[in-house]
Formats: sequence, structure tokens, C-alpha cells
Amino acid sequence: MKSMDLRIAATAPMIAALFLAGCATQSTQPTQPTEAAPTVAACPKNVPEFARCLRGQDSAGSHYLIVTPQNWSGVLVVHAHGGPSLGTPTPLRADEDISRWAITVREGHAWAGSVFRQGGFAVTTAAEDTERVRRIFVAHVAKPKRTILHGQSWGAMVATRAAELFPKSWEGMLLTSGVVAGPATYDFRIDTRAIYQYLCNNHPRPDEPNYPLSIGLPADSTMTPAELTARANECLGLNKPAAERSAEQTRKVRTIVDVIRVPANSIISHLNWGTFTLRDVVQKAGGPPFGNHNVRYVGSSDDAALNAGVLRLQADPAAVIRFAKDTDHAGRFAIPVISAHGIGDATVFVEGGDALRRRMGASGNGAHLVQTFIDSSEHSYWGDAHYPPLFDALLRWVEQGEKPSAAGIAQRCRDLRAATPAECRFQPDYTVKPLASRIAPR
Repeated sequence: MKSMDLRIAATAPMIAALFLAGCATQSTQPTQPTEAAPTVAACPKNVPEFARCLRGQDSAGSHYLIVTPQNWSGVLVVHAHGGPSLGTPTPLRADEDISRWAITVREGHAWAGSVFRQGGFAVTTAAEDTERVRRIFVAHVAKPKRTILHGQSWGAMVATRAAELFPKSWEGMLLTSGVVAGPATYDFRIDTRAIYQYLCNNHPRPDEPNYPLSIGLPADSTMTPAELTARANECLGLNKPAAERSAEQTRKVRTIVDVIRVPANSIISHLNWGTFTLRDVVQKAGGPPFGNHNVRYVGSSDDAALNAGVLRLQADPAAVIRFAKDTDHAGRFAIPVISAHGIGDATVFVEGGDALRRRMGASGNGAHLVQTFIDSSEHSYWGDAHYPPLFDALLRWVEQGEKPSAAGIAQRCRDLRAATPAECRFQPDYTVKPLASRIAPR
């Protein structure tokens, strides 16, 4: 069996078992250690006036931040942040998160966010840290009336893992710009790396030690993101206006844009992921979980030459299984779930939402999902108008059993923004396509 075919065969039954494994993990957990109380601290910028901020470090070493508004709704929103960030986590990560997501507190809800105990791609431990900050809030702040889990970007991968590991902890889940299709979400980044090397041949250069591109970068490499950017600009001229690129640079950029289907201004970020983050993934998985062995690329000016010349990278079957075990979900969420995604998101493709829908349907939980889409290419934040109607719809569903519709959420946004309805960019009639329509299947 081809190694990449093995990914499908090996991962499918494993995904089906994730929920059972998660339940076993929860039911057989040893007694949790007593968590120290957080301490009162100054609030980061953008936090509403009169909010109370608490900081601490949990028993696993994760720093966290808790923010409670003066007139608390009784709702706790536990936030799983995006990333992952490489290197040692710092408390400042939580400051950045609440600065961006201060809308949560302005809506009257308490906010709690863990920085996570380790940097890089460690989803299961991040899910555990997310559950731990929830328990700290309950033990040392107050017992919430409702507890909502919010996963943003990569944090949606963390949230879906936490929802299956700790199903009794959450009453609703909001997934925004989320990684909800499992490891397949990242296949296009190994494609980007392979096609870039075919076009540019400078990462690595011919006179540098060779290595399989599927490992991202050798563990002992001292290359920096700035050096990688310099190489990409040398080959593609991405630091220049498009009109100032050479004909050869224009052709190469066009090949990546047309085959990978991303805008030119996102190429370097995807190369960074396929270099530095991929190295971290490989180190944690014990081998490369991504490959392009049987992928056929289309969209270039000469697909035959591209497919004949591009490097073919092999995934390690054992690493495929280990990576999926740490990161993937089976869609077994017996709570209301709302997902929202920008249609033009070039960081996490909107088509991943189809995989979420299929998985929740296959697990018998399809009725627990409502999906919304926004006319935006923004990945991180769509503007304050979009989040209050999402929280409002989710809480009405949780508390009153009123399942929302995409059209109803869009209308609620316009009602709340009566003076500026153009700020509401929900597209209730949008139909998301399968992930395979965007990322070449393998």
C-alpha cells in the first residue's frame, strides 16, 4: 500500500475511536491536583473598564488569564488560541488574545484563556490546559451559569479535541476560522514546499546538504524566518510590486498561485509553516506525517512538466497515526456547535467546514451544527459586528433550545448594527465545497 494511501486507511478507524478514547481518558483520570488560586493583576489593553483580571500558572506549568466584566452575564467563554506558536510560551500570549477578543467581555461574558504549557504542535496537552483553566475558574472565581468553548484558527483543533476529551465541561462550542478538517487541512503546505523547490531550487540550495523536504528543516539547522524570506524574495520577488517582478519571477509566482490557489501575499507564510512548523510537527510525531506521493497537480501552464519534475515526498505511516491521534476529532459533539469562517480565508481554507459537517453527520450529531460564512478574506478577526450575534445565537440555542439558522444570525447582526448594517458581512446562502475541491486529495 502506498504510504499516503495508508494515511486514509490508518486514520479512518482511528478517528472513529477518538471519542471512545477521549471518554476513557476522562473516566479513568486520576484525581486532579489542587490548583492554586490566581492573583489579581492589571488588565491588558483594550479590556473594558472596571473588568477584573486574574493571572496564574496552573499545575502543568501553563500561564493563563481570566477576565470578568463588572456586570457579568454568568457566561464563561473559555478561549483556545490560534497558532501554534513555536518556542517557549509566555504570559503575553494571553494579553494578545484578550486584546483581540475583548468583544467577549464587552458582551458581558467572562473570558478565560490558557497560553498552553508547551509551544508548537501539541494539541492534546493544549486541550487539557484548556479544561484546566475552566476548572480554575470554577474553583476560584465562580460557578458559571453557562460555559462556552471558543476555538479560533488552530485553537479550533484544540477545542474540538477538548470537546471530545471532556464532553461534560462544555454546553456549547463556537469555532471561528477553524482548523476543523484534521491533518488534511495542512496538506497544501507540503504541496507549496515541494512546488516552490521545483521552481526555485534554493531551499535547500544545490550546494547545501540535502534532506527530505517532508521533515521541514533538519533539527540542527540555524535558518531563520528572515533568511527564508530572503530566499523567497530572491526567487519570486515577493517584496516587489507585481509590475516590478521579472518575467521569470512572475511566471513562478503565477504557478504557485494557480496550483495551490492562494494569493501571492500568503506564499511566504505557507513556506514558513512548511519549514519551521513542519519541523516541529515531525519532531513531535516521530517522522513526517505529510507527503505528496500520489498527488497530481493541475492549474499550471505545463502540468505535465510540473508533475514530472516536482519532488515526491513520503509520509511515515506511524507518524501519520501519531499525529492524527494527537490532533484529530471524530465530530462527536453532543452540544450545540456554531462554526463561522471567512470565505476568502487563505490561511485556513473555508472548505474545511465541509469535513466538519460530514464528520458530525456521520457520528449522528449533524443536527448539533450550524455553519455560517462571512464575505471576508480575513483570517484572524472580521470586526466587532460579527461576534455578538454568534454568541447570542449559541446561547439562545443552549438555554432555550432555539436552533439558529445562518439567515437568522445574519439578520441578528443587522439588527444589532442598525446604524451600520454594512458591517455585517454574513453570507447565509453560501454553500461550502468539499475540501478535495481545494486541496489535492491523497
